[in-house]
Amino acid sequence: MIGDYPQFTDIKFKDEHIENSRLVSKTFLNCTFEECSYKETEFISCRFVDCYFHNCDLSMIRVEDSRFSDIHIRYSKVIGVNWALANWSTGLLEGSLSFLNCALNYSTFLGVPLPGVKIIDCVATDVDFRECNLTKADFTGTDLSESLFHRTDLTEANLRDAYNYQIDPRNNIVTRTRFSLPEAMSLLYSMDINLEDE
Repeated sequence: MIGDYPQFTDIKFKDEHIENSRLVSKTFLNCTFEECSYKETEFISCRFVDCYFHNCDLSMIRVEDSRFSDIHIRYSKVIGVNWALANWSTGLLEGSLSFLNCALNYSTFLGVPLPGVKIIDCVATDVDFRECNLTKADFTGTDLSESLFHRTDLTEANLRDAYNYQIDPRNNIVTRTRFSLPEAMSLLYSMDINLEDE
């Protein structure tokens, strides 16, 4: 059980259910979590390095002062997580956080540095990306309905095949950002122009 030791290295956790619990100052190195549920669990001042989560429920977890590096989350629920509470002071290496086929609804990344983050084929409804560094981020195939982008750095980000996003190019950095039609037409809605079919 996670609660028994302060550090875990090369451990595979499977079918573990620790919900509404509090875990403090735990370190996980090169660990795998498969079909686990940590719903509404508090991870306070924990470290996750080179870890994989597959088919897990991480909804409403609290990550206050926790650190993450090389984290890959697949086919999981990660709903309502405030990632801004984590400790990002050491910075995130490019591409060391990725989500694939996950539900990220109602989460916030407000002001978090996420260069190269991968959020692929996810449902990210009403997610707060304001003031984030999302340079070279990859949102391929992700539903971004009602998600917030303001003063967000999307330089060289990939939004091809992402959809339902509303990004105002006047209030965000979209230098060399990649978009695809017809979704890219939404960039024009915030501008005072008229589009007419001839």
